Amino acid sequence: MGMSSPKCFSCATATPRFASSIAFMVSGLAIFVIVASILLASSPIFSSFQDYFLSVDHARESQPPILSSFAYNHPPEMFVSEPSSPKPVSGSDAANYDVNSTTVSDANLCDLYHGKWAYDTGGPLYTNISCPLITQMQNCQGNGRPDKDYENWRWKPDQCDLPRFDARKFLELMRGKTLAFVGDSVSRNQMESLLCILCQADMPKNRGSRRMHRWYFKSTSTTIVRIWSSWLVHKTSEPMVFAPDGVAKVHLDLPDEYFMEFLPEFDVVVLSSGHWFAKPSVYVLNGTIVGGQLWKPPQNTRVDMRINNIEAFGLSVETAVESIAAHPNFTGVAIFRSYSPDHYEGGAWNAGGSCTGKVSPASDLVINEYTEVMHEKQVSGFGRAMEKAAKKSNLVFMDITEAFGYRPDGHPGPYRSPDPNKKTKRGPHGEPPPQDCLHWCMPGPIDTWNELLLEIISKRF
Repeated sequence: MGMSSPKCFSCATATPRFASSIAFMVSGLAIFVIVASILLASSPIFSSFQDYFLSVDHARESQPPILSSFAYNHPPEMFVSEPSSPKPVSGSDAANYDVNSTTVSDANLCDLYHGKWAYDTGGPLYTNISCPLITQMQNCQGNGRPDKDYENWRWKPDQCDLPRFDARKFLELMRGKTLAFVGDSVSRNQMESLLCILCQADMPKNRGSRRMHRWYFKSTSTTIVRIWSSWLVHKTSEPMVFAPDGVAKVHLDLPDEYFMEFLPEFDVVVLSSGHWFAKPSVYVLNGTIVGGQLWKPPQNTRVDMRINNIEAFGLSVETAVESIAAHPNFTGVAIFRSYSPDHYEGGAWNAGGSCTGKVSPASDLVINEYTEVMHEKQVSGFGRAMEKAAKKSNLVFMDITEAFGYRPDGHPGPYRSPDPNKKTKRGPHGEPPPQDCLHWCMPGPIDTWNELLLEIISKRF
């Protein structure tokens, strides 16, 4: 009769003990789970565990952003996103405003264009000494303007912080890219402001020609271009039917072919217009004269003059936006800056209007009926084009009009030249000296346009 080996005998005797150990462990684990569940359910930390395992983040739960009526009435592509922030500050609260804030988020939609001006003790982004690229007419300090506070106000949107311009960030975002300004002399004003800001980080080289102003930043291979286009639509000067030579014929249904020729080369294009619609001109649609400004057809000539300069402006904006959106080879971003307000108080620029003596932002919005209606037509023209555009995402409306209605202090006024004998005070009968209340001092409020521009670009690149 065979006997079991000692090894097999040990296994057999160990089996009951092993089973008993398992039963004891299971019983203990069950008791632990029951007790732990009771404790967790009755404890405040239970919700934290639940949030963690179920990926619930209460900190991210937020209310929809509050938008202005403008935001509700216009496409979301016209705005850029910014985080919510505390209530806007006034000049007296400037010490509590962090002008160096660079917080940017896509979490909420922010209306950048409604807010207040806050006094900034940090000073301007450059000076007339540190920037050699300022046109003399905008060099207000160099032309003898005695006050400087107009340089020290920064725009504070109601819903978010607008970061101070970071020249290095801009150049990196635009590395290897081209940005073009297309428009009139106010467009040139904005371009020169941008050049002054950027040259504090890298001095550009002038590579321009008669056809196109071009500035090149070697450190990032960034190019800034300026193209003159006072109307943004096709313009001729040759005689047309009974409209004489020399008067501009503005073809409201045809884009300016000159800047459209170069459009595919641009990664960002900033367009603006409007002020030339106050000049003598003839308006043309489908090859037919339909209106004019400071021009009338000869007597006994039957012409349907149904388009005035304000209506013409709206149509020109619609044509420019629609043409850019439909361009098959343009893949960049087109930013349309809104109408820049002037501040000729008491009359037009050539009829006694003046901004002399304005040294700080206005406490109440300076209402100019002409500016209001021009802005309205620009917005509606942009909106009509947006409705028809297949590529809406590359069209942005940068609405600076209301914010800059508060800045009559930001213009050169009588300080347009370094002439030591220029008139800067009113005459004996109250007549104002010759002055510029349309363009903007540099440095000055216009630098804010480029801070807004950087925010838009930072969302795109």
